[in-house]
Amino acid sequence: MSNDNQLQQAVMDELTWEPSVSQAHIGVTAKAGIVTLTGHVDSYSEKFAAEKAAGRVKGVKAVAEELEVRLPFAVQRGDEEIAAAALHRLSWDLSVPKDSVHVLVQKGRITLTGEVEWRFQKDAAQRSMRGLAGVVGISDQVTIRPQLDAADISSHIMTALHRSWLDPKTITVTAVGGKVHLTGTATSRRDRDLAESTAWAAPGAMAVQNNITIV
Repeated sequence: MSNDNQLQQAVMDELTWEPSVSQAHIGVTAKAGIVTLTGHVDSYSEKFAAEKAAGRVKGVKAVAEELEVRLPFAVQRGDEEIAAAALHRLSWDLSVPKDSVHVLVQKGRITLTGEVEWRFQKDAAQRSMRGLAGVVGISDQVTIRPQLDAADISSHIMTALHRSWLDPKTITVTAVGGKVHLTGTATSRRDRDLAESTAWAAPGAMAVQNNITIV
């Protein structure tokens, strides 16, 4: 059995193992560490969970997610109802600053706009939307507000990487005007993601481009 076939089977097994995903209508292909998911799922939250499950399989370098959300009739909602639920959910999420994120809904697709100070606030807003009934997609256009102490981001990120269990010797960090660029190599997708989340936690980080290669 080829490595591609083995990886394909491993991803299929992981999707079957993940209780929040119904693998019956999901197709999986694998080529040189790139996994593609096709087919359809019943909700946006299931779509997100399927991508996460595929990404955590050993040997997966990237996931191309082409899943379609086909809502069962019982969970279909109108745009006005979805928008009202989204605003209510945001108002209850203490991680999202009040009135910082705006919601637009068109044919079940939510677009988030606005400005926050930290990546975790941006992530919290998107996370609040995933489980809403009737949602078929999310476009996160929330931006991160520039901070005054963005000049020395690179050294702060490298210091933080050295505090983690990740060996940062193969990773290079550069930053210009709050935009961080990660290059180098990592031995797993988990290490690559850890480096990116560490970079996002740096004060002044407005964008992170992760070009770390998994070897």
